Amino acid sequence: MDIRALGYVVVRSKDLGQWRDYGTKVLGTMAVDAPHGCLYLKMDERDYRYLIVPDEQDGYLASGWEMADQLAFDAAVATAQEAGVEVVRGTPEELELRRVHGMAWFLDPAGNRHELVWGIRSEFRPFISPVGVPRFITGDQGMGHTVLPAPNFDETWTFLRDVMGFRQSDVLHHRFTDDPAEPVKRIYFLHCNNPREHSLAIFEMPVSSGCVHVMMEVENMDQVGMAMDRMQVNGVKLSATLGKHCNDDMISFYMKTPGGFDMEYGYGGLRCDWDQHVVFESTRVSLWGHDFSVGFK
Repeated sequence: MDIRALGYVVVRSKDLGQWRDYGTKVLGTMAVDAPHGCLYLKMDERDYRYLIVPDEQDGYLASGWEMADQLAFDAAVATAQEAGVEVVRGTPEELELRRVHGMAWFLDPAGNRHELVWGIRSEFRPFISPVGVPRFITGDQGMGHTVLPAPNFDETWTFLRDVMGFRQSDVLHHRFTDDPAEPVKRIYFLHCNNPREHSLAIFEMPVSSGCVHVMMEVENMDQVGMAMDRMQVNGVKLSATLGKHCNDDMISFYMKTPGGFDMEYGYGGLRCDWDQHVVFESTRVSLWGHDFSVGFK
């Protein structure tokens, strides 16, 4: 599959008002009413990047992957079907909500829902942040990245590689504590057909919310700092302190979302030349900072 970028994510919510406040007051996105009682959070010229749908529980529902055109979309669907994957075509209501010409979805071996889309519709209304964020880094890099649970790690990685066409960017083996008896968890960082160091990562453990974290990127450190201030003012829980990652150079902090997963908010992410890139393993998460223990206090 020739996946170009992470185009959007879909989130389930028991209270869309929480996401409206979180998006406008903390993240700096625009909130726009969507059809069927749903909510869009807008980050750029696209009509939305986050689709929040009413549900009886909170959590992450789906990752939306952009294809170049209908030919690429049809080829991707055929690839999945030839691999024995059950592919479900989007309903008219789903196409309306996602603002696309075509959508099909399936589950990977870990149960993560992936939506393939082509023909994004947009009114190209300007992005005007309610808290003054000048812009988010999207464009040819997509909306950011998502990190998904993969307790059956090898099976899931094989599927993402051989069926969906993702390629490895880097590797991390991680323990949450200094106890050598704690099993090591693998994290693979994966890229598709754009320069962002990773658009997807998989983590070797179950996560009840359906997602470890999603990342959004701004253009400078001041915007990261002001987002930290807004987090504190609005009583949002910090999940990890400010730090700089070894693998993608991102300077960021993490905070909880109303969906139960984390939001990484950062800047300075690495753009890669995949013809020159070689896969590597970083033996620590960050060059400095990123104390995740604060999220468990």
